[in-house]
Amino acid sequence: MRFIDYYNKGMARGAGGVAFIDGGTRYAWDEVDAMSARIAAGLHAMAPSDEARIGVYSPNDTRAFACVLGILRADLVWVPINWRNTVHANGHLLELTGCDILLYHSDFAREAQQLAEQRNGGMRLICLDKDTQTGSEFAVLAEDHPGLPDSFEDEDRLVALFPTGGTTGLSKAARWTHRTLGATCDAFWQCLATDEPIVHLVAGPMTHAAGLLALNMMPAAPTHIILKTPDPLSILQAIDQHRVTHLYLPPTLLYALLSHPRVGEFDYSSLRAMVLAAAPVAPEKLREARSVFGPVICQSYGQAEAPMFLTFLPARDLAQAGDNSPIFASCGRETLQARLAIMDDDGAVLPDNTRGEIVARGPLVFPGYHANPEGTKKAFSNGWLRTGDVGYRDPDGYYYIVDRKKDMVVTGGFNVYTAEVEQAVLAHPDVRDCAVFGVPDEKWGEAVKAVVELKPGASFDPESIAAKVKDLLGAVQTPKSVDVWPELPRSGNGKILKREIRDRFWQQQDRQV
Repeated sequence: MRFIDYYNKGMARGAGGVAFIDGGTRYAWDEVDAMSARIAAGLHAMAPSDEARIGVYSPNDTRAFACVLGILRADLVWVPINWRNTVHANGHLLELTGCDILLYHSDFAREAQQLAEQRNGGMRLICLDKDTQTGSEFAVLAEDHPGLPDSFEDEDRLVALFPTGGTTGLSKAARWTHRTLGATCDAFWQCLATDEPIVHLVAGPMTHAAGLLALNMMPAAPTHIILKTPDPLSILQAIDQHRVTHLYLPPTLLYALLSHPRVGEFDYSSLRAMVLAAAPVAPEKLREARSVFGPVICQSYGQAEAPMFLTFLPARDLAQAGDNSPIFASCGRETLQARLAIMDDDGAVLPDNTRGEIVARGPLVFPGYHANPEGTKKAFSNGWLRTGDVGYRDPDGYYYIVDRKKDMVVTGGFNVYTAEVEQAVLAHPDVRDCAVFGVPDEKWGEAVKAVVELKPGASFDPESIAAKVKDLLGAVQTPKSVDVWPELPRSGNGKILKREIRDRFWQQQDRQV
């Protein structure tokens, strides 16, 4: 099937309800359906080829989502542009993907012009929300056009060129096909099946997991509540006001909600699924979230190379688990759309409770990077996608992520997995978020260091933070030093930029290990 067929199923079931609540504006599904159909026909008419690359550069906005649907309906290639990234990073992605048309929001008119100049006339700009000095091309795009030809159902046809993130450098572009996106939708309905109406809060960027989750919900014709800026108070208020049932959050944003002084003032009883993804969640924070928001907390594991649902930890597993259960540190079991294993550096599959690299196969796994055959070759081993994540599987089939391979610290000959240390630091009641990494040390080679961001009003006590880690993990993993920063740097998707923090401590070194 084509991915747009999942959306068509939702429309066929009768989409007379509200599609989007975007500030003070409500859009019915019939209205959004007609808008996206006109956009699709207009893009098809002006696209330079039948695989034209179409970028969408916008904050969370109903018209931007209609553009994504229009791209998919026209069977063209969607290039998501994260508005929080720098012009340099976005320019790299547009050049890498060969973007033909950039649909941009007027909030980013200046940046869009800079991006077009970098492409030297190789990319057409269209403002998606208001007239420009040369007139509104988007108005022409959204006029009635001749209908689209019925596209051939090729599951291996390219649908999107999705950025890999860029927390440690410029993004690569993951090639997503109809098969890839269809597998994410199948996995969503396996993991979060419901017959009840969905009210989805789009709090994170629509260019990332929040947008993918919204697309996966299309067969149910849900109501999407659009937040332009995902500040913690707005999220808490929106859940209460709109009776939200589903939302996606990265761990850093969850921690911000839990530490907000007004978190206890609102009604969260409408929630059915708070989906956490993008990084491992500290077990203490997961327990706290369950007590605050109810038995609705669930967690998925994936990456741009295998999006969203390689594993899933359902709310029912956490609801039934005792407070001391180890599964609070797990990202769940593999889904029906994935085969997972633990592999050593030589390509041998390892037994349970043995640490190695998590590897994956199945329809969720992407076919490779765009214009990067060397990167694609390195990403696979004997047909398995090498995720770059170190972890293990327990005898019950639950997977546990302990670190990124490149983030492991070797101190005094011992391997220290920084994600484990971060979870222990986050168990301290005064810590909102943290980053753990290795710094140069004459005695140990590398010493474990933590940089923390405290909760509002908390006092800094490095000795108590170190003592908490020592109590949970032992002396080797305990940070030799702890610094506090007012705010940790984060990527456009909310991930802590650990490499940027680490680099500040290695600037005068000849080697970075």
